[in-house]
Amino acid sequence: MDLEKIEQHRGKVILQFAIPSIIAMVLTSLINIVDGFFIGNYVGTEGLAAVNLGLPIVYLYLAIGLMISVGGIAIAGRLLGADKIDACNQVFRQTVMLCIIVSVALTLGMYFVLEPISKLFQADAVTRQYFNAYYGILIFELPLMVITSSLGMFIRGEGNPVFVMVTNVVAVVLNVIFNYIFVGPLGLGIEGIAWASLLSAAIVLGISVVYLMKYAKVFRFGKFTFDKEVLKEMLFNGSSEFIGEFAMCLSMAAYNKVVLEQAGVDGVAAFTIIGYVSYIFSMIIVGFGQGIVPIISFAYGAKKSLIARQVRNTTLKMVVGVAVGIFFIMSLLAGWYSSLFSDSVQVANLVTPGLKLQMSSFVFAGINTIASFYFTAVGRAKESAVISASRGLVVLMIAIFILPALLGITGVWLVSLTTESVTLIFTLGYIRRNTMEENNYAQSYCH
Repeated sequence: MDLEKIEQHRGKVILQFAIPSIIAMVLTSLINIVDGFFIGNYVGTEGLAAVNLGLPIVYLYLAIGLMISVGGIAIAGRLLGADKIDACNQVFRQTVMLCIIVSVALTLGMYFVLEPISKLFQADAVTRQYFNAYYGILIFELPLMVITSSLGMFIRGEGNPVFVMVTNVVAVVLNVIFNYIFVGPLGLGIEGIAWASLLSAAIVLGISVVYLMKYAKVFRFGKFTFDKEVLKEMLFNGSSEFIGEFAMCLSMAAYNKVVLEQAGVDGVAAFTIIGYVSYIFSMIIVGFGQGIVPIISFAYGAKKSLIARQVRNTTLKMVVGVAVGIFFIMSLLAGWYSSLFSDSVQVANLVTPGLKLQMSSFVFAGINTIASFYFTAVGRAKESAVISASRGLVVLMIAIFILPALLGITGVWLVSLTTESVTLIFTLGYIRRNTMEENNYAQSYCH
């Protein structure tokens, strides 16, 4: 990376790193939307509800994977900025191995508790049957997703975000092809959709491994020793991402409980359809975040904190623009969008108003998320953790149980706006304090 180039052309540099990452993350979310399209049109409303009921499992894997991977790449990025290549590579190897061990162990445990989990849902027998069939296969795909995502972060970190974007294009194309084959001609139903995800994930992981073995410039597989200090810093740095995703695991379970009580299986199906838009937006923001973490950590490691803050501020402006654009576009297309997944009038009547209320939180959510990534990148895990805990657990859970009880299904759609608005107060306070501290440090250093 070139600090002078970052300083003089930061908008261009941010987009160079972020756009491939955004495309990669959006394509990842499109895999879930493609699955939803096939489930909604070939399996039915109960299938959509079953997949959504199991999303806490997916978020649990994401929580662990992001904690390890974001924590690892933040350390590696600072070492790379300080030109400590060997130490940087050791962090890479330790990060990937930890992802493998933890995600595989989680799948082994999940295999034995999956059916008891399904019995916790207050859903009909058909929905529970679909849940067991789908997630009984998907839990073997999720470790591949975690490992591939981790490898992708380091590939981006050494300056090749385009490769990650291309692998995600491959993943989407393969997923569409396999979904069509397994659900259409082979008639495997919801199990076929899970097999499509597993097979496409395995192929993409293989492609990423081959790249790192043959073409990587910095990060290479090889021998390493576990460093306890690196492990502690990795987990501490990535704790905010863990809190954010694990909180999504808990909040999604709470959401499902409340929505089932308020609107039944149709409500869960509508919540799933609305959730796809939220998921795409969150993937765009995470793409921005993953794109700027190597830039910010590199600048901070090179003692250029002002550049790091400038990158953050420019990214915040971009994120706000994206949030406003999505709100207006999807507000116009809400009815058509709902019809892609279900022809149920009851579901459509829930989706149209719910989508607009849900999207009203996007501007605040974008600011909070980018700020959290920034604080992680500069090693200020406490601030990042508080932001993530507020928007993903503490305020969110309070809103989930209070607003629907007072306002019914409308309260469900207002949960995100309330949560992100309250969290924004903490975020702006931390940003202001960080700026003042950095400015004071710079003045004392000059004197």
